[in-house]
Amino acid sequence: MTALLDSIGYSGWALHALIWLPVLGMGLVLAAEESKAKTVAFWWSLGVFVLSVGLWWAFDPTVGGMQMESTTPWISTWGVNYSLGIDGISLFMVMLTTFSTSIAILGSFNYIKERERAFYALMLLLEAAVVGVFVATDVFLFYVFFELTLVPMYFIVGIWGGERRIYAAIKFFLYTAFGSLLMLVAILYLFWKAKTMLGVATFAYADLLQVPLSGTEQLWLFSAFALAFSVKVPVFPLHTWLPDAHVEAPTPGSVILAAVLLKMGTYGFLRFLLPLFPVAAQHPTVVTTMLVLGVIGILYTAWVAAVQPDAKKLVAYTSVAHMGFVVLGVFALTVNGLQGGLVVMISHGISTGALFLLLGMLYERRHTRTIADFGGIARVAPWFATAFVITALASIGLPGTSGFVGEFLALMGAFETHPTLAFIATLGVIFAAYYMLPMVQTVFFNKLEKDENRQIEDLSGREMAIMAPLCALMIIIGWNPTPILERMEPSVRMVIERVEDAGVQAATSDDDLQVVVAPPGEVAPTVTSPTPGSGTPEDADTPTADGDE
Repeated sequence: MTALLDSIGYSGWALHALIWLPVLGMGLVLAAEESKAKTVAFWWSLGVFVLSVGLWWAFDPTVGGMQMESTTPWISTWGVNYSLGIDGISLFMVMLTTFSTSIAILGSFNYIKERERAFYALMLLLEAAVVGVFVATDVFLFYVFFELTLVPMYFIVGIWGGERRIYAAIKFFLYTAFGSLLMLVAILYLFWKAKTMLGVATFAYADLLQVPLSGTEQLWLFSAFALAFSVKVPVFPLHTWLPDAHVEAPTPGSVILAAVLLKMGTYGFLRFLLPLFPVAAQHPTVVTTMLVLGVIGILYTAWVAAVQPDAKKLVAYTSVAHMGFVVLGVFALTVNGLQGGLVVMISHGISTGALFLLLGMLYERRHTRTIADFGGIARVAPWFATAFVITALASIGLPGTSGFVGEFLALMGAFETHPTLAFIATLGVIFAAYYMLPMVQTVFFNKLEKDENRQIEDLSGREMAIMAPLCALMIIIGWNPTPILERMEPSVRMVIERVEDAGVQAATSDDDLQVVVAPPGEVAPTVTSPTPGSGTPEDADTPTADGDE
């Protein structure tokens, strides 16, 4: 397969095609008849997914840096280039995006009944923008794609959503746009700093990594980027827009929102926060703050989910809890933690996307999402119940499923550096069973009392085609995650090494922010961390980011 891909020059044009083919498909959908729009959109998106599968073989798992890179001048005066590339971090995000888009479109066939051409055109535009986010290696280009994702999602929620769709769409847009504006200010500062220090106008990611930044500068820039990405994740307490957006969005909108849009935030942590600002990223105050917010998100939203009468809102709150495990893994600043966070991102995209699809199928049959309105559905729809149970067990992290692999690695990575917080976070695994299993019991295995539930049909052929690959992936990843871990490990190690090297350099320099990362199990030497502008106090002790709580 690798030889075949090389023979057709796959690595040279694949990333460009993955962005621009959905845009071309958007035009074809708009030109098609209203009744054929969904068919055109599905087969086109499926073709894009098949093309993305080639990345698995074209990608060299032994290389940690960017691969398949290409650069074309765009706005030369500003140093902006149309630059693309992929590594072990973005590889799986691209494949998850193309897979989720085709599945979401297929799952919307009975849900979207009006303005079909506009809806499917927006879905393809959203796919192009999200893929662009994950493969852009020019920070200006990344920001363009990052902001572009807001437009189609705003209209998908605002036009095809539920009764409070306008409120949810505006809240989603305002939250994410505000954080993005602060990130834009930080990007412009980096551009100015690069032009001053390097003598060249550039937004290239590789160039910005070389820009020397003081500790104070790193802290401010880290804060600006972190706010934008934390809103997108979302990290507690910036999560309040997500349940509204999920509940009011149409089923395919909820699938894409859960599967890939939230991952743009955690991807930003790995791609920008840690490599660009490595000293700030391991400052003890920063690390403790992010870890504590992640743990609060895991526990608090689990309890909120447990009391929700609306099944879709329950699943919406679980997204915040799952993303809390990603934050925990990332800011553990260990290889296991980062790999665990990435696997949670993949698993969450598959399992939570599947839950939203199944709940959408239930809504199409009963036109209600209230948990108490169901009961005994397993008796009349056994395949439906089977798919739901497998998905629910993967969501709560049952051993042998994809959810367990990611959460286990994230917790193990956190135990290496912050065992107390990691121990508290493990309670989230128990709480996940507390909110998910009663819902499954009520909907599928309680008494079949209501006549409306006796008429529920089992999964159709189309719905089986949707759920089969999703359930298969949950089990395959759970039993054999090695191929995934092997491809992401070199890139993850490069991030960790950059952070650790920066900590050592800061500790031996005269920078205004000094941090030392100790290997697990060792005590780091005491270093100073003065208040900006106050000089360098000789007696100020600062704990390290990787020390115990």
